Amino acid sequence: MVFRVYVEKKPGFDVEAHELSHELRHTLGISGLTNLRLVNRYDVEGISRELFERCVPTVFSEPQSDDVTFELPEAPGATVFAVEYLPGQFDQRADSASECVQLLSQ
Repeated sequence: MVFRVYVEKKPGFDVEAHELSHELRHTLGISGLTNLRLVNRYDVEGISRELFERCVPTVFSEPQSDDVTFELPEAPGATVFAVEYLPGQFDQRADSASECVQLLSQ
């Protein structure tokens, strides 16, 4: 079974989203951009539901600074696009998450 979780930084902690928004507006000249949300999606397979639930607040998010949902967050009227690594490309975030899940599961 594949488990999916979406993680977004809470307002005030969303520095990466603000930096990306600034870069898109000023470097690429996308002046119509008014707001940007950055949501990380994690798809996890090969573990039990119990282990996944233990990993959500420890591996995939930080409860003090992240909002976690199990459905894609609503964005009425927004343009949404996704970015992912190509097969074979190294994904540091996925590798680190995998190692942390292994540590928790022992």
